[in-house]
Amino acid sequence: MSSGPATEEESELLEVVDETGRVLGLAPRSECHGNPSLVHRAVHVFVFDRAGRVFLQKRSLRKRIQPGKWDTSVGGHVDPGESYEAAAARELEEELGVELTKSGDLGQLEHRHDYVWKTHVETERVRTFELTCDGPFRLHPEEIDDGRFWTEAELHAAVGQGVLTANLEHELRLMKILR
Repeated sequence: MSSGPATEEESELLEVVDETGRVLGLAPRSECHGNPSLVHRAVHVFVFDRAGRVFLQKRSLRKRIQPGKWDTSVGGHVDPGESYEAAAARELEEELGVELTKSGDLGQLEHRHDYVWKTHVETERVRTFELTCDGPFRLHPEEIDDGRFWTEAELHAAVGQGVLTANLEHELRLMKILR
């Protein structure tokens, strides 16, 4: 953690939840990302094109956690009082420029699974969604350095090579893309 003044992102308040997802209180993001006992909610969205390829984002080198690694299509925290579905729609718009309410040709946001992801840095209660969308995408320049669609063969070749986040590799197994 920095010794200077907190950025807006670091001071963002997140809901701290128990193992069942019940809200216990609020804590700044900077504390949640330094104390794995402060479980907080997050969403991920896997965006597939009609050919079955998955869009991945390359995390900005400016990110504190897993900079420069390929990750889920969309990922973010759930704001206090916000539903997982609303957070997924908000993150889609913020990170990829995809507006669910204005794009009539998009598939529906489909809930895939929930899980808890714990590292030495943080613990997230994650809800993952899937969406079919061919793009085009407008990548958020402060969050994402690159993005592209990946085939299943490309994903298999990348596993264990240090280019994908550990969380993404875990999720690809949950999605049954990797075995």
